[in-house]
Amino acid sequence: MSNDDRALTRKSSRSDIDAFVRKMSSLPRRSDPQRRGRIIFAMDATASRQPAWDRAVNLQAEMFDEAARLGGLEIQLCHFRGYHEFEASAWTTDAASLRRIMTGVICLAGNTQIERVLQHAAREASERKVDALIYVGDCVEEDADRLAHHAARLKLLGVPAFVFHEGSDPVAERAFRDMARLSGGAYCAFDAHSPQQLRDLLAAVAVYAAGGRAALADYSRRSGIVRQLTRQIDDGKK
Repeated sequence: MSNDDRALTRKSSRSDIDAFVRKMSSLPRRSDPQRRGRIIFAMDATASRQPAWDRAVNLQAEMFDEAARLGGLEIQLCHFRGYHEFEASAWTTDAASLRRIMTGVICLAGNTQIERVLQHAAREASERKVDALIYVGDCVEEDADRLAHHAARLKLLGVPAFVFHEGSDPVAERAFRDMARLSGGAYCAFDAHSPQQLRDLLAAVAVYAAGGRAALADYSRRSGIVRQLTRQIDDGKK
């Protein structure tokens, strides 16, 4: 990650949230509703990301809580940091185990390794169905065309990437939007100091992975942002 000061984060624009909601409402129905959903949750763990990492420990726990109501969810945590260090946890259905893994990570200075995240997701999906990739980061220091290539491969494997952008880096925004679009996922910027929006949208992805669109519609009744999903789904049936 570069050493630029990214303390001035922007709030999610209305258009970002609307686009995210539209994309979620158009996702295909799960082919096997009895199968446990599977999500790769990937984060930039370079030095200046420590505050965001600490917040994510609580956010991912809430993802599990929502998915548990629907029969559970398997999550794999991935992160990169330091000099070419990339780690992926075992798949787990236990929120406490994932919390222990996350609290044991100390963010270290280094460059982004998003390409490795996308390659890893493709390998996992080639072996067993992965319902979604969630990526949270603020910076891109890699070739955007290469990232786009890997994102397009994820679409072929049926793995939409939901990219959550902390900060206001325009280079990162362009790359993240392309990753989301080419994979069949969605992009949303968020305000690091107002985590409720991110919490709701992360939970929406988890609920979709665990229970499909019907479960997403039910969850939306409890979320101001995600409530729009229900309206769009209902409108599409008329």
